[in-house]
Amino acid sequence: MLIYAGISAHFHEVILLTDKFNKTGEPPHKIVIAVDGPAASGKGTLAKKLAAELGYAYLDTGAVYRTVALLTLQGGGDVAKPEDVEKALETIRKGITPAMLADPALRTGEVAEAAAVVAQMPEVRKAVRDFQNDFAKNPPNNAPGAVLDGRDIGTVVCPDADIKFYVTAEPEERARRRFLELKDRTPGLTLEEVQKDINDRDHHDMSRTISPLKAADDAIILDNTHLNAKQALDAALEIVKNKFSGGGGPSPAGGAKGPRI
Repeated sequence: MLIYAGISAHFHEVILLTDKFNKTGEPPHKIVIAVDGPAASGKGTLAKKLAAELGYAYLDTGAVYRTVALLTLQGGGDVAKPEDVEKALETIRKGITPAMLADPALRTGEVAEAAAVVAQMPEVRKAVRDFQNDFAKNPPNNAPGAVLDGRDIGTVVCPDADIKFYVTAEPEERARRRFLELKDRTPGLTLEEVQKDINDRDHHDMSRTISPLKAADDAIILDNTHLNAKQALDAALEIVKNKFSGGGGPSPAGGAKGPRI
């Protein structure tokens, strides 16, 4: 049984899945929405807004790796040494607070570089994946669902997610957006430099051995090259609404990649 509760004068609706396992005594099913995509594709903005509209918990999975790196650096450790990183992993295993994930220090260049190092360690990936899986299955504050964004959510972390989005845009458009975001606080930065960084990041993410960036076979590909943030959100919400209302929204068929919108 599905319950719809309007939250605005627009078509947006909060979609709540009731306990379809009531008769068996099992816990309610928590909806999981995976949002993957390359750097500067707008996946984080979409995932955060989507979670807010639906009343779901939101997790920026990249911030978890950055937290491991930051804790290691703050403790005076070397992010290249597993024994130093292990101390930070103990904190991850005990639980990360929302305040830790919102720490502005996570967005510094130093922490970003350190996160790329720790993310290559199998023990770090396991601890972070365990945290992500628990977040998806048991969203904070008993939220009815969770939205997780990253690069391997639909393919590795939550392969059974109820809905999978792969958010992308043309590399030139992603570079333009990132340049506009950074230029005021990065004097001397050029669009060409940002474009190179985007291209290098794409190559690294898509060719890495562990959890390479790619769209899940059943993902819905949302190309927002010509969409603003609101238009992308509206498109995603319509897909979610159709999915749970039985409206026959976009769905993959024949084992091919999901539809492109």
